[in-house]
Amino acid sequence: MRLVEVEDRGAVRHVVMRRPEKRNAMNAELVLSLGEAFEAAATDDAVRCVVVRGDGPMFSSGMDLSALRELSERPQTLRPFRAGVLRAWNLLEEMTKPTVCQIHGACIGGAMELALACDLRVMAEEAVCGLLEARIGLLPDVGGCSRLPAVVGLGVAKELIMTGRVIDGHEAHRIGFANRIAPAAELDEASGALCDDLLSCAPLAVGLAKRVLDAAAKPGLAGTLEQEVTAQAVLAGSDDFAEGARAFLDKRDPDFAGR
Repeated sequence: MRLVEVEDRGAVRHVVMRRPEKRNAMNAELVLSLGEAFEAAATDDAVRCVVVRGDGPMFSSGMDLSALRELSERPQTLRPFRAGVLRAWNLLEEMTKPTVCQIHGACIGGAMELALACDLRVMAEEAVCGLLEARIGLLPDVGGCSRLPAVVGLGVAKELIMTGRVIDGHEAHRIGFANRIAPAAELDEASGALCDDLLSCAPLAVGLAKRVLDAAAKPGLAGTLEQEVTAQAVLAGSDDFAEGARAFLDKRDPDFAGR
């Protein structure tokens, strides 16, 4: 089975992660496939809106455990892997077509950063999301630190990132992360309704408005994305991350030393 499949519903293209046996955890192959699907959608004149969703019990559990293990053992792998992720995620923001993330089950870590790269998010009320990196001695480094403040405000973004707190769909909607929420059984219908609203407007106007809004909300995006990886490189070589990774794999609480 392909890791990513596309499904066209009229002018709306659904890009679907299909690694349900691994909770759609993101390895290099899945990230590459997503990037290829996003690029194809961006250049297809028949596509006017893109929906990103996941197959199985959840949207995505985030980065694959093997990537965490490799980063702990070989911090020098950080930049090459991250470059591929950012290349794919940035396509969602850079294409002139509106992009919608449809979230069910859970949306954790790098998956939440994927959702933040989309223009809009539709989330199941019962679903959960969170950026948990600080709990293992890291920070969100594929756009989480750079994009979350523009979506929910600086204070809320600091709380979510610096505590690693997990929130449900109702709170996600209250703080502005989720544009619309619905019971899980009605999530597909809610996403469809949002896409219909987007398709009712002139595509050129929507695309240019998206560009202006993103430029206004995140004028320093390129610089802060670079700051993310610089900070992550420091953390990847820290004793705290080594302990955090061991604790995560051992399923115990970490004992951080602050170095």
